[in-house]
Amino acid sequence: MTTATSRKKVLVAEVAVVVMALIWGVNYSVIKFGTSLIQPLAYNGVRVALAAVALIVIALIWGGVPPARRDVWALLALGALGNGVYQLFFAEGISRTRAGEAALVVGGSPALIALLGRLAGIERVSRRGMIGIALSIFGVGLIVLGRATSGGNSNGGSLLGDLLVLAGSVCWAIYTVLLVPYTKRLGGFWVIGLSMVGGSLVLAAVGARSIQSVDWGAVPISGWASMVYGGLGGLVVAYILWYRGVKVLGPTRTALFANLQPMIALIVAWLTLRETPTAWQTIGALTIVGGVLLTRVPASAES
Repeated sequence: MTTATSRKKVLVAEVAVVVMALIWGVNYSVIKFGTSLIQPLAYNGVRVALAAVALIVIALIWGGVPPARRDVWALLALGALGNGVYQLFFAEGISRTRAGEAALVVGGSPALIALLGRLAGIERVSRRGMIGIALSIFGVGLIVLGRATSGGNSNGGSLLGDLLVLAGSVCWAIYTVLLVPYTKRLGGFWVIGLSMVGGSLVLAAVGARSIQSVDWGAVPISGWASMVYGGLGGLVVAYILWYRGVKVLGPTRTALFANLQPMIALIVAWLTLRETPTAWQTIGALTIVGGVLLTRVPASAES
């Protein structure tokens, strides 16, 4: 592959993950709205199932040869963590806190991914990068601490909601790093499709009663639109773009581009949900961004 072709491939991947960040940034407000109309467990169970069906259909048409049975089981297990447990924590958390605040907590994921990637020997992280990791995690801590010291439930947020989202971010970071070897040798549609099926099985088991208890005929069009956007947009289109980023750019760089989503989420939540950013959110956001910028410095650039 020539240098020009390689640069074009990287540029396309970078554009893809920017679009992904835009979709996910809007998704926080969409899910916050949707879970105000439908029980979080039922909402998440249906939207992830919708995404799983769509991705498997895409894999059957364009995914090529299916993976070996051992890889299928491994991807289902990884999906149970990254698309099941993560989504469970995420939807339950965002239903209890502000959409913008949840996005800022998730903003610490790139630091977690970089740290886990280094521990797993997948990626190198410079000393400046390690400082950036610590700074990003500290920024998330400021946001959670700010919620704890504000009485825990003021301004539409809650400490429990923030902690649930944070637990989900840890699951997502582990999933992203463990998925890297499969992205190198298996078809992308099968990787994300099977991992989404693994997540949908977890959510279907946990949310079965909630799904049965919802009067789906009474759900307004806006509620269905929210699930379609959250399922097909946030979990199909965005995941395909995310996978391309992980394959071409690596998990850390992809996660860093994804860190645009907290800023997008804050703006969208302010415009649609009237969530005015708090002082703690502002300070935490600046700290996280500073950490991300340090983490982006490649190891080879360190003197």
